Amino acid sequence: MPGCASISAMTAANRHPKIAALVLAAGMSSRFGAPKLAVPLKGTTLVQHALLAAQDVCPGNVHLVLGHQHEVIEAAAGNLFDRKVLNKDYADGIGASIAVGVNECTGRFDAVLLLLADQVLVSGEHLHAIVRCWRESGVDIVASSYQDTRGPPILFTRATFADLIALRGDHGAKQLVDSGKFSVSSVDIPAAGIDIDTLADLDALAQH
Repeated sequence: MPGCASISAMTAANRHPKIAALVLAAGMSSRFGAPKLAVPLKGTTLVQHALLAAQDVCPGNVHLVLGHQHEVIEAAAGNLFDRKVLNKDYADGIGASIAVGVNECTGRFDAVLLLLADQVLVSGEHLHAIVRCWRESGVDIVASSYQDTRGPPILFTRATFADLIALRGDHGAKQLVDSGKFSVSSVDIPAAGIDIDTLADLDALAQH
């Protein structure tokens, strides 16, 4: 079971915060050559895998951020999301997708759980570990730790929302993790280091 690093005072332990999941699925899949999130893998599409994990942790509050070929990805998602968020500026990079998604949640949620739809080995159990770490630590950000870095899935509290909404271009949310502006903890999730960028990545994963 993944553990929470840098546990501080249990300021959030007795709260019942409202958390939204943001599944980022707006990218152009340029290295894959086709809408990769619509591709089947072991009984589900890639985007459905991410949505199922998100629903396990944030049932009824799963937001799907769409952009490139949004109609194809939405069809591949089935009925596993609760709210659709369209990023018309998806070509500008991941920052725009994060900004539009978090803006949709401002004023309604205490935290957002940010997921990349192509991290196909991330499970609901991993996401629960992130949420549990936040409730025990009360920090502003809880990131996944893997391959000597910290990245998504990441939980961000409302203290970070304004900075997330200000993101632009290819500058993702990791810059907030490393900025020193916010208190940060992490959960060891090696599975988060595996994502699908190319057809070869998908083939390799399907063989295991």
